Amino acid sequence: MAGLDRLVHPDATGDCRAAQRRLFGVLLAGPFVASAAVAQVAWPFWGMAGVLAMLCGLFGAGWLVALLAAARAHGRAARVLALAGGALLAGALAVLSGGMASPLAALLAALPFEAWWIDRSRRAALVAAIVAVVVGVGAALVPPLAAAPEISAWLWIAPALYGATLALRLGMNAPATAQAPTVAVLPESSFDAVVVRLSRAGEAESVSPQARAIFGLEPELLLGTGLFERIHVADRVSFLCAASRVRDEGRAAACEARIRMPAREGREAGVYHPFEVEMVPAAAGAVAALVRDGRARAELREALARAAGEVESAEVAKGRFLATVSHELRTPLNAIIGFSDMLLHPAISGELTAKQGEHVGLIRDAGNHLLSVVNAILDVSKIEAGSYPIAIGPFELRDAVELCCSMLEPQARERAVALAANVPHGLGRVVGDRRAVQQILINLVSNAVKFTPAGGQVGVSASAGEGMVRIFVHDTGIGIADEDLARLGRPFVQVQNDYTRQFQGTGLGLSLVKGLVKMHGGTMSIESAPGLGTTVTVALPAEGPGAGSAPVWNETGSTGEERYGTALRKIA
Repeated sequence: MAGLDRLVHPDATGDCRAAQRRLFGVLLAGPFVASAAVAQVAWPFWGMAGVLAMLCGLFGAGWLVALLAAARAHGRAARVLALAGGALLAGALAVLSGGMASPLAALLAALPFEAWWIDRSRRAALVAAIVAVVVGVGAALVPPLAAAPEISAWLWIAPALYGATLALRLGMNAPATAQAPTVAVLPESSFDAVVVRLSRAGEAESVSPQARAIFGLEPELLLGTGLFERIHVADRVSFLCAASRVRDEGRAAACEARIRMPAREGREAGVYHPFEVEMVPAAAGAVAALVRDGRARAELREALARAAGEVESAEVAKGRFLATVSHELRTPLNAIIGFSDMLLHPAISGELTAKQGEHVGLIRDAGNHLLSVVNAILDVSKIEAGSYPIAIGPFELRDAVELCCSMLEPQARERAVALAANVPHGLGRVVGDRRAVQQILINLVSNAVKFTPAGGQVGVSASAGEGMVRIFVHDTGIGIADEDLARLGRPFVQVQNDYTRQFQGTGLGLSLVKGLVKMHGGTMSIESAPGLGTTVTVALPAEGPGAGSAPVWNETGSTGEERYGTALRKIA
């Protein structure tokens, strides 16, 4: 039907266009069915030359009427000629084959059916039936020809072929049992879009007049494969896949397609514009597609891509800035710390007064603190930029934990906090960067000591199992409030309450730990609540980075349950 639609006059629309398509189908296919009967009845009278002459006349007459129908928007004259020619042919075949007793006389019944098939009206079928009766009566009154052949079973070939065409057409025209409601009539004028009806083969059977305003093209130019040929090659597969899903599954589908636009004022030819295509099932296995202008969504997508690029560029620039500033600050800080140490040495600076010694000590402590901040900033910048160097190798986790606790023991003793390590001897060796793991331990234990009141306890323990080594840092400190959970681990973010305001900090500790854990392919979880202490669990692959699944730091908000990597965090 999509191919026959190309033969219809461009001015034909609606029911008239559909009737013209059906008329073309009958005129082009009918001679092939009748040729079998013509060959059988003409051979005894006129031989081979007569058969060829009659076949040429038969095909020529049918296609000449089809050409007349294609030249006019209303094919009424062509339909009248087709009915007259069909009646004349059926009557002649009946007379030549032995009269109304011949099987070929059954072809007269095709006249009313074909009239109804083309016009889909009872009036046309009634007129054709009257014509068939008149022709049948005339054929019965004509005396049989002396040389007429005997009636044989072979004469049923043509009626059988015609019956096969009836079964095929009626079967294709039967209502389909779709899984979803079908669209019988599309109110095309109510859509700010081009409404296209696609055949089962994906060709356009009809295109709404909105194509003139939206595409700048006449709808007739998009029929058949006209629309598909204007779709960008990269979008044709998705277009056909969406149409196939709608046709086979009976469910709506959507896709995006770039369509080539014609040349217009201020626009050159060959420019592709984005469009959104929504498809729904239609009657008889067809697909109804709504093609809308998609430039607004495409512009939003481009704006989003530009914004993402700008954010990425800003992050890179920030990382470079922090790395540069950190390097520039370390040189004078080392000088400040070195000279303050020299001033505190009696052999170099002599005896200082108590006030002078206090001031020099403050300078040294401030310089050390600032140097640790600079180093933390530099490490976080390297981790975010993916340039933090790690040296993977086997080491004893027990030794790393005991070293960390020994380094922080003076700080814990000064704050009257009990610090203990409990790592089993049979834990085995761990594959990773020992320096990075020690940095993780130092930051976690330092935070635990820092936020644990006097008389509290801080413990470090470890266990192994399921290919992972888990390190637990537990304290009996102030804990973390529910509303502060989602902000943990972000650079330069500190949890603020009446207790934490007493201490200095940059908020880089957990951010650095998070980055180092992620580089090892591990996970980190936190269990905490105000007044009940905090337990931080770090899980690292025992066989080193790459042995486990890559973690994802996901912050879902303060809902009492969060996930860091693949570990679950619950509020007590």
